[in-house]
Amino acid sequence: MPSRLSIPQDMAALRALCRDLPTADMAASAVIAAHDSQLTKPPGSLGRLEELALWAGQWQRTDRPRAERVDIIVFAGNHGVTAQGVTPWPSDVTRQMVENFRTGGAAINQIARVAGARLRVVEVESLRPTADFTHAPAMDEATFLRAIATGMRAVQPGTDLLCVGEMGIGNTTPAAAMCAALFGGGGARWAGRGTGLDAAGVRHKAAVIDRALVHHAGMGDPLEILRHVGGHELAAIFGAVLAARYRNIPVLVDGFICTAAVAPLGVMAPDGLAHTRLAHCSAEGGHAHLAAELGLTPLLDLGLRLGEGSGAGLAVGLVRAAVACLCGMATFAQAQVSGRE
Repeated sequence: MPSRLSIPQDMAALRALCRDLPTADMAASAVIAAHDSQLTKPPGSLGRLEELALWAGQWQRTDRPRAERVDIIVFAGNHGVTAQGVTPWPSDVTRQMVENFRTGGAAINQIARVAGARLRVVEVESLRPTADFTHAPAMDEATFLRAIATGMRAVQPGTDLLCVGEMGIGNTTPAAAMCAALFGGGGARWAGRGTGLDAAGVRHKAAVIDRALVHHAGMGDPLEILRHVGGHELAAIFGAVLAARYRNIPVLVDGFICTAAVAPLGVMAPDGLAHTRLAHCSAEGGHAHLAAELGLTPLLDLGLRLGEGSGAGLAVGLVRAAVACLCGMATFAQAQVSGRE
C-alpha cells in the first residue's frame, strides 16, 4: 500500500492509489461494538444509527468517532456534450449557480447552515467545458489528472466527515454514459429527466449516450471510462473521495451524478466505497439501479433530484446523532440499570 497520499502524475500512479487502498480499523470496530453492547438500550434498537457510528469510527480510526468538523464541497464543471441538445438549460447557468452558492442563495446554503457544516465551492478547470464526448474523449490524460488532483487537494486533513456535491448543466448525461459503460444496458437504461426533459428529450439523450458508447468502444478500464465520457467535476469528486480514504475521512455521497463519479472506485476494488455511505436515493431515473449495482443502501429517500450535495447535507444529522448516541449514552453500569439476564 502507498505509505501516504500523493498526487498522481500519471495514470499508472492513479491506478496504484485505487488498487492499494487503506483498510478499515477493525480494532476500533471491536471496541465500538463492545461499548455499544453495554449502552442502555436493547441490542440493535438504534438500527442503522449503530452501523453509522461503527462506520465512522473504523474509518476515522478511533473508538470515539467525531462529527464536529463537517465539510460539504460542491464541485462545478461544464460539459461539451450539451451541444447535442441533452438539456434545456444553457451552460451559463453553471457559473450563475456557482455565484448563487457564494452569495448564500441556493438550497445547499440553507441545508449546510442547518447542518452546521462548512460549504465550499470548487470550479473545476475554471468551468471550461469538456470536449463533446460524442466526438472525442471528454478529457485528455493531462486534463483528467489535473481534475483528479483538484478534488484531492480540496480535502483537508482533520475533517471528521466529508459530503460531496456537484453543479454542472448537462451532467446527468455523462453520469448516465458512465453507468452504461460500466454496467451495460445502453442509454435507455440510464438516461433520465435531468433538469426537466420530456419523454422525447429523454429518448434523444439515450441516443446521444449510445452514439458515444459506439465511438468509445473498447474502453474497459473504469478510469478510462471516467476520462472518456465523464466530466471535470465528476473526476474531481472521484479524486476527493479517493483522498478521503487516505486521510481517514468517512464520506457521504450525494445523488446520481456523485454516485456515478465514484462508481469506478467501487468497480476497481471490492471495498473501494466502504468508507462512503450513500446519503439518499435520487428521483433521477438511474440512481436506484446504480445503487443496486454498487450494493449501496441509501440513508434517505426524499424524492430529491436537485444535486448540490443537498441529500448529503441532510444526512449529516443522522451521522451526528449516531456518534452522539455512541459517545454520550450511559452504560447499564453507569446508569445503574439492570441488564439482560
